[in-house]
Amino acid sequence: MTTRGIVTLRGESELVRRAGALLDGARREFLCAAGGPETWSAAVRNIRRRPVPGLSVRKLYGPGVFDEAGGPELLARLAEADVEIRISPAPPAHEAIVVDRRFAVLAAPRSAAGEPRTYSIVQQPDVVAGVRALFETVWETATDLATYCRAPFPHLDEAERAVLRSLAAGHTDETASRLLGVSLRTYRRRVAALMTALGARSRFQAGLRAREILGRHPDA
Repeated sequence: MTTRGIVTLRGESELVRRAGALLDGARREFLCAAGGPETWSAAVRNIRRRPVPGLSVRKLYGPGVFDEAGGPELLARLAEADVEIRISPAPPAHEAIVVDRRFAVLAAPRSAAGEPRTYSIVQQPDVVAGVRALFETVWETATDLATYCRAPFPHLDEAERAVLRSLAAGHTDETASRLLGVSLRTYRRRVAALMTALGARSRFQAGLRAREILGRHPDA
């Protein structure tokens, strides 16, 4: 489907078929924001076969990329290819690719019914500039991959560490708030903030992530 400077494609196979050459044609700048390794898997699997002199490639991921199948391996390959990688405290609100400031590819939210994902190729200059500006804003608040892997994530104050330990222990909110000496409302507010930082969509996932962090960083 095509409407005034926007082409909507259905599924990654159509994205590769109709936009693969465009993506592979980046010469100055290739920006990519993704929640995990699968968003652009087919679209970018075979591009960047040969380095282009002067091409800047930057990729932004949420913390969940470490938990998804193939995520750590993908990050390692990208790092070896001298791609700049940063990890955002939370998954990017919009998964997108911007090429040479000329066009952007926007990924629609995943369908709960399992239908093929849709992708919009946008060439309207003001929209492309807006998507790029949003990318830059998140990029500035994100942590480069090497620093992220060296330091305990996230950088927590003492109150946040206490909540992290409570989540890892599986305490109920009532028990945790009592043990920490805070109100139930305050504890739940801190849990919500920490879930965002952990990139967790549920309490269960937050608990798993907390145990993983404490396993890697016992002093967190």
